[in-house]
Amino acid sequence: MTGPITNWAGNVDFGASRLHRPGSVAELQSLVAGSDRVRALGTAHSFNRIADTTGDLVSLAALPPTVEIDTGRASVSVAAGIRYGELVERLHRAGFALHNLGSLPHISVAGACATATHGSGEGNGNLATAVSGLELVTADGDLVTLRRDSGGDNFLGHVVGLGALGVVTRLTLDLVPAFDIEQYVYDDLPREQLDGHHAEILGGDYSVSLFTDWAGPHVNQVWRKRRVSGAGDWNAPARWFDATLATEARHPVPGMSAVHCTQQLGVPGPWHARLPHFRLEFTPSSGEELQTEYFVPRRDLVAALTALDGIRDRIAAVLQISEIRTIAADELWLSPAYRRDSVALHFTWVKDTEAVLPVLAAIEERLAPLAPRPHWGKLFVTPPEVLRDRYDRHADFVALMGRYDPTGKFRNEMLDRYFPAG
Repeated sequence: MTGPITNWAGNVDFGASRLHRPGSVAELQSLVAGSDRVRALGTAHSFNRIADTTGDLVSLAALPPTVEIDTGRASVSVAAGIRYGELVERLHRAGFALHNLGSLPHISVAGACATATHGSGEGNGNLATAVSGLELVTADGDLVTLRRDSGGDNFLGHVVGLGALGVVTRLTLDLVPAFDIEQYVYDDLPREQLDGHHAEILGGDYSVSLFTDWAGPHVNQVWRKRRVSGAGDWNAPARWFDATLATEARHPVPGMSAVHCTQQLGVPGPWHARLPHFRLEFTPSSGEELQTEYFVPRRDLVAALTALDGIRDRIAAVLQISEIRTIAADELWLSPAYRRDSVALHFTWVKDTEAVLPVLAAIEERLAPLAPRPHWGKLFVTPPEVLRDRYDRHADFVALMGRYDPTGKFRNEMLDRYFPAG
């Protein structure tokens, strides 16, 4: 494929002149072995240049979409290019579920795991924490298989690998028994209630998301995704921490139709039809947005919100909506929740990079005492030396890059900036 290649949002024009769609792993191996520079491209849902290259871009969407469920081990082996929305119904029919899902079912499994994409819930790790095995094509074209139970400490460095160690072709994911969720939305949570009761609010359900436009002293919406234990086992209160139960479906962005959103109003449904915010059959946005997200220690939520209060007008001026979610700590080297129970502050901006970047700098300056870690696939301006100090295993990952990719085949400008060769 030739011609201009852009990301989903259209804010990144990739430097590659070619996009390849190999139809087999063998074809992919040959392509990688013969390339000087190559990067895998998932669903192109990143907002920065993490997937960019001056060489060959490779899409895995044309590889056979294999899904192999091992009922005895409660695991599934999936082709890397499969989107979550294409996987989940097959799992559910077999009586299984993934522990969590992101806001969008439209993203690829490999791309989401490589960047530590996540859902919400104090007991839920990011999506990559389900990975128990992976298969990747390394720089010389070899096909390598790694497993959690035999890969030792280095396996934890591969899972959130940013595409820097090879092209992942297959992942094995842990499964749990299928379950149902009912979703409720509450309007206008007073800020003082969140400050005083954030542990109860964010920890009260299987998954909780807060949405705010930073325009006033309240949280616009609280999305409560509650695991169902039995029919009629719970009645949603009309008032909850002074927020009001919504009687009509909501979209997170004010003024937008809720038709794109997953079922609300407490109607029970399977996990995969409630944990995402948006339905697979709809495109939730035309791409007219930019995104940023910062992870801080969960215990510091109020401090983070207070720090940003002083620039709320600047934030609101270029914001569509902001989401607050929780993520359990993990051991994955480059996970923004590495060894830190975290709360993530997500910002969906208007599509105006020039206007947004100064606001990012102001946010990062305000959050600096809390050592924020940005989402690897979204916009941030953190200096390399600052980000390096926020990851205990940074040097170990650089060493792993040198071992798996000694000639820098999978490197690009962003990786050279944040993980320079030793």
